[in-house]
Amino acid sequence: MTILEIEGLCADAGEHRLLHDVDLVLERGEVLAVLGESGAGKSTLGLALLGESAPGVTLSVRGNGRHSDCCRARPSRGVALLPQHPGTVLDPVRRVGSVLRELAALRHRARAGRAAAVAEACEAARFDPALLRRFPHQLSGGQQQRAALAQTLVTGPDVVVLDEPTTGLDPTTSAELVERLHALRANGTALVLLTHDLDVARALGGRAMRLEHGRVVARGTVAELLGPAVPHAIPTGRPAGDVRLRVRGLAIADRAGRAVLHGVDLDAGAGELLGVVGLSGAGKTTLGRCVAGLASARGTVNVDGALLPARIGRRSRAQRRAVQYVHQDPRATFLAHRSVIDQVARPAVLLRDVPAAAARDEAHELLTRLGVAPEVAARRPTTLSGGQLQRAAVARALVAHPAVLVCDEVTSALDAAHRDHLLAAIDALRHDHDTTVLLICHDLSLVERVADRIVVVEDGRVRI
Repeated sequence: MTILEIEGLCADAGEHRLLHDVDLVLERGEVLAVLGESGAGKSTLGLALLGESAPGVTLSVRGNGRHSDCCRARPSRGVALLPQHPGTVLDPVRRVGSVLRELAALRHRARAGRAAAVAEACEAARFDPALLRRFPHQLSGGQQQRAALAQTLVTGPDVVVLDEPTTGLDPTTSAELVERLHALRANGTALVLLTHDLDVARALGGRAMRLEHGRVVARGTVAELLGPAVPHAIPTGRPAGDVRLRVRGLAIADRAGRAVLHGVDLDAGAGELLGVVGLSGAGKTTLGRCVAGLASARGTVNVDGALLPARIGRRSRAQRRAVQYVHQDPRATFLAHRSVIDQVARPAVLLRDVPAAAARDEAHELLTRLGVAPEVAARRPTTLSGGQLQRAAVARALVAHPAVLVCDEVTSALDAAHRDHLLAAIDALRHDHDTTVLLICHDLSLVERVADRIVVVEDGRVRI
């Protein structure tokens, strides 16, 4: 039974066409994998399936200018989206359970029905009901992903669009997610998987279509479209110099008093790339945020022998420049109304006193090395893909010439080719400026290929 049909969908951002005449048919309980590199148009298509578009993007249909006419068949219970960065759909000032109950009320008038719907959604998403009273910032990345999935499922949609659902997840959590998606499919929910993670696409099976520059260039089964995985060579690091970063006794607890980090000690040498790995919720991101001054913890953080205040607001301009942090979700760190190039150049002006014109030139050079073309950098952040914006976020941090660069899952939104290109560029740039890099990542096999050393974070403790 056909549950969703799209014909001749186009999307434009000004004079730049993002989607070209896309056709799509979806059956009940089917999985459709939409494959493509970063910037191919996957996320734009996913939003269009909901009848939505990013700011500055216009949707139209071949033969007329109305997006509403492109859906020849519509699901009776609607289409829901699990976004690439689930934290963006979690209300930061409301408890998770409150939002779930409000969404459940859209389908159930009776309180008992709402409670049952919330319980079913939590079970399907494997979200621990004990966490329902927490705010989103009190959850780990994996817990946020499960909360967002529960939020997606609580209204009982016929179609779920999953935009890079394994972004930032460790292999164990990714495998659990695939199991949950198989269960949804068995219950008749159709899934549209927007991904560059070929292993997840293979695990879910079904049909596939490949996008390149907004055009459908191939269709078939997942097995037909995906060949064997090809390993990519990444430059290896070098021995570390003198100790650049020294962390001692770092400890922090959440608002409920539960310890998140337990007296962490950590050293990283000048020019060293230190891999920080661990399961979701282990404390990796919290460790990186504490080093950057974005979370206040007990203990000490020293860079080049100088003690840094725990909070970034108490750090001097030179100290803020010394440690730069690249967030896992770049969309949360870019202003929607300013061009990407302006925002990437800004730290050079504010932290290094570089003239504006020279800062833009330097930013353009960095962006080009990281694979973001000048015409892309001239656009607003909302028109860039997650992968393009992540590379821009790395450039923005590097333009400050930091002593320590903290990269929190910076490769999770990238396909293999762009991931390897970014890591090679970071490797070259750290050699240029003797920058110490903390690479926080869930992918142990990737970190083993690029890091000089690796530490494992487990239950808030660092194990060498």
